Amino acid sequence: MSALRLEFCGEWFDVDPDVPFEVGREGDLAIDDNPYLHRRFLRVTHEFGIWWLSNVGGLLSATVCDADGGVQSWLAPGTRLPLVFGRTTIVFTAGPTTYELSARLEDAPYTQAVHPDPDDAGDGTVTIGVVPFTVSQRQLIVALAEPMLRRDGTGLSELPSSADAAARLGWAMTRFNRKLDNVCDKLDRIGVKGLRGGPASHAKNRRARLVEYAVASRLVTSADLPLLDVTDDPETGPDADHETGVTQ
Repeated sequence: MSALRLEFCGEWFDVDPDVPFEVGREGDLAIDDNPYLHRRFLRVTHEFGIWWLSNVGGLLSATVCDADGGVQSWLAPGTRLPLVFGRTTIVFTAGPTTYELSARLEDAPYTQAVHPDPDDAGDGTVTIGVVPFTVSQRQLIVALAEPMLRRDGTGLSELPSSADAAARLGWAMTRFNRKLDNVCDKLDRIGVKGLRGGPASHAKNRRARLVEYAVASRLVTSADLPLLDVTDDPETGPDADHETGVTQ
């Protein structure tokens, strides 16, 4: 039997295969006294030789990725997925706070093959997976994810507001919102869930989902933080304001 351990804020928990392990405001791993977090949110069980991660909450979702960010899933309420990689990252947001857990599985049945991407074309875009991002689109993602990228051994961070992220970049809100739409549209086109919705969708949920995906999938890392100090001309820079959301 493969042993499973969970890590949060540097603390490790050995999961008993015979007893469900629960994560939330209460449970075996009581993460935080956060009223936006379910008392019981995630449950880990071992069935038929496989470890399973289930979302037993009613509102929140989680982003689940292998350690290299090559395989990513969105764990919605009432769903579950198998934990099959040696290292798995689990990221979710409750209210203003984003959390990150790690799962370590011994003798994992699967490994993710990583293939280096070819050199970028030098046309002002960087391709992450199959999605080309301009410099300012990456800046937007980094600005929203900055608190998570600057964590020092902790598993939680505050999600910045759109106004704070725009101010961090020195942008007007109209520019920030347009580029946020553009980034979310691009990721939605390749199947990243939770970034588009109807008129009742809250912008905060979209920002949280973008940060969860970007950090868990390694779309951005701490090595991208210097992008926050890059300036460009919004009219003539590499991502001038004629973005279409399809290609750059």
